[in-house]
Amino acid sequence: MMKASKPENEVQRIKVLWQYDVLDTVPEEVFDELTALAALICGAPIALITLVDEQRQWFKSRTGVSLSETSRDISMCAHAILQDDLFIVADATLDPRFKDNPLVVSSPKIRFYAGVPLAAPGGYVLGTLCVVDTVARQLTDDQKKALRLLGRHVMTQLELRRQSREMFQGRDDAAKLKEELAQAQAELARLRRSKTSSQAARRATSKKSKRVRR
Repeated sequence: MMKASKPENEVQRIKVLWQYDVLDTVPEEVFDELTALAALICGAPIALITLVDEQRQWFKSRTGVSLSETSRDISMCAHAILQDDLFIVADATLDPRFKDNPLVVSSPKIRFYAGVPLAAPGGYVLGTLCVVDTVARQLTDDQKKALRLLGRHVMTQLELRRQSREMFQGRDDAAKLKEELAQAQAELARLRRSKTSSQAARRATSKKSKRVRR
């Protein structure tokens, strides 16, 4: 088995991946619909949206498997993120990179893999939309086009999710700032009242002292 090399931009790629704040989040219908559609169009029993971090590939959405993640060392998607376009393994048992991979020699016994890179703005590949089968095969030209298109939709949804989160975070930050400003203004008003009261008390004491001396 051959482990995939790291992308040249790996350090920055990981930083960008974490900015999306999507790892280890709950399933979301919009992503589940895209994996289901990928499986249907490609006639594959397994479809996944994978995100590759430092040590693992984590599945944001999955159909046909119960696993939620695997080690990056045995991930075919770790190879796919090195590509600019669709990465296809027609028969993993004949491919020296994968023929002794645990996912090939044991459950789910992968034979066929096709994954399209999910490239964020700036060209940082976060993971893949992939389809997997237990028999050796190929995709038709139309299936390849559809998988590429669905991959772009996945990336669009990830980007919209990130922007929405940042917008709400901005609103929360603005509300917190407004609250802190109101607290500061209230404290300033309190200090002013305290100072005015102290000055009035001193004036009253001074007048009383003058009357006593007379």
